[in-house]
Amino acid sequence: MDSDARADTEVLVVGAGPTGLMLANQLARCGVNVTIIDRHGGPAEQSRAIAVQPRTLEIYAKMGVSDTALSLGVRATGANLWSNGRWRTRIPVDDIGRDQSAFPFILMLGQDDNERILGATLQQQGVTIQWRTELVALEQHATHVTATLKDASGERRTIEASWVAGCDGSHSAVRTLSNIEFPGENYEHTFFVADTEATGPMRPGELNIYLWRNGFHLFFPMRGENRWRVIGILPERFNSQTGGHADVTFDALVPSIREEAGADLAFLACHWFSTYRIAHRAADHFRDRRCFVLGDAAHIHSPAGGQGMNTGLQDAYNLAWKLALVVKKRAAATLLDSYEQERRPVAQRLLKTTDRAFQVLVSDRWPAAVLRTTIVARLAAIAMRIEPLRMLAFRTISQLGVSYPAADLSQTLAGASGRGPGAGERFPWLHLALGDAGESADLFEQLDDTRFNLLLFGGNVATTNVPKTITDIVAVHAIPATSLNTKALTAAGIDTPSFYLLRPDGHIGLVGGVFQPAALTHYFSQRVHLIADARDHQA
Repeated sequence: MDSDARADTEVLVVGAGPTGLMLANQLARCGVNVTIIDRHGGPAEQSRAIAVQPRTLEIYAKMGVSDTALSLGVRATGANLWSNGRWRTRIPVDDIGRDQSAFPFILMLGQDDNERILGATLQQQGVTIQWRTELVALEQHATHVTATLKDASGERRTIEASWVAGCDGSHSAVRTLSNIEFPGENYEHTFFVADTEATGPMRPGELNIYLWRNGFHLFFPMRGENRWRVIGILPERFNSQTGGHADVTFDALVPSIREEAGADLAFLACHWFSTYRIAHRAADHFRDRRCFVLGDAAHIHSPAGGQGMNTGLQDAYNLAWKLALVVKKRAAATLLDSYEQERRPVAQRLLKTTDRAFQVLVSDRWPAAVLRTTIVARLAAIAMRIEPLRMLAFRTISQLGVSYPAADLSQTLAGASGRGPGAGERFPWLHLALGDAGESADLFEQLDDTRFNLLLFGGNVATTNVPKTITDIVAVHAIPATSLNTKALTAAGIDTPSFYLLRPDGHIGLVGGVFQPAALTHYFSQRVHLIADARDHQA
């Protein structure tokens, strides 16, 4: 039986945090019928996640919410490193990323604000979040999933969904009910987070990282005068004195923070304080038949680098366009295999790098303490003078460097230049003359992220012979050969003639020299698993 004929919803999204809201928004933008539930009573009121990376802001721009996010957050254009009470170096994020993105900074905006923005956008698309609704059972079938939901009164009901997406955090019901293992372990330390008003030596409007003998403190600038979010390790003596950490107050921590950050530091107020434990884990699989896990349901790791929330948002952006094509029967379900193939390696790599960095940050062993307070600061200062290392640091933290070169959806044809961006990479941010007027325009603003985008450069401009079978899902952009374009393309390493097929998420799917319509048809047939006639397929 056809899945759509019996499903109450095409996609059930479990969890209305940032990841679930991003997925639901992208699906709704593609015309997919989506239901989203959450066991909580409403959006988060406080949150530990605060850093919004440039790649996320690029997606927000496509959704039309970047201006709202920017108005609510603080643009951190640099990060300052301190050790033993002294300022050591500054990582100038804005200088490094100025030519890489329209958003060359880290936006300090709490997860709670992100949820409100994404939730309001989803509401505008006619999708209402079903709060206080919990997933308690799943039964997978060949064509659909039967989900049992429980509301606040305890009443249960069942719905049928073509697909289920678990965006329900580290204790994911979708992951548990799908019997997906979640190996890893907890870090031994307890951490604290506090929203404060403070004055002191911190460089205003920028991230300040204090490295000390027994750990670290992070000072994130927040909206408002003298507002800082402080994150750090709870000193061991508090655990030993109280037998736990439930009774610890922020006032009790202030002397130890001032001891490391300097006597000039003064806390005027603390508006929110919490302690917590963290872990590093990754799911064995990101998909079980018709169920997926994303965000914290698929991977959790240390807060080093401010990557957690952003990685979940990228998971959703990766899966949404693929799921939309399958739901609309424009692609076979085989396409969905690429979600785990592309995103699980990203999560595993992130776990390894953040875990290594975190061990350096938190280890109380003598060699690590020396490395943390002396060598790391000196190496960072040296590295920031070397352009390739500066660029690597920015592309890693900003998530602009995430790529899928070995994935099935990435193909390079013979005749493609080896100098420019490669298959699987995010296509670079360029300003090009797109029309006869010759005026420079932001290329990203012209790209439709609900469709593929075919970019034709040089001699390919006159060849717009795109197969009719894909005209509904491909937007064609013929870039004229002007002096302005030649300069921009040369700087990006893009030869002419050449063509690039960009996936809806902005990553390069297919790249070649002289445009080949047959190669394009083959790519969609063999790699995207496009269905020529939807009536011949059942999902």
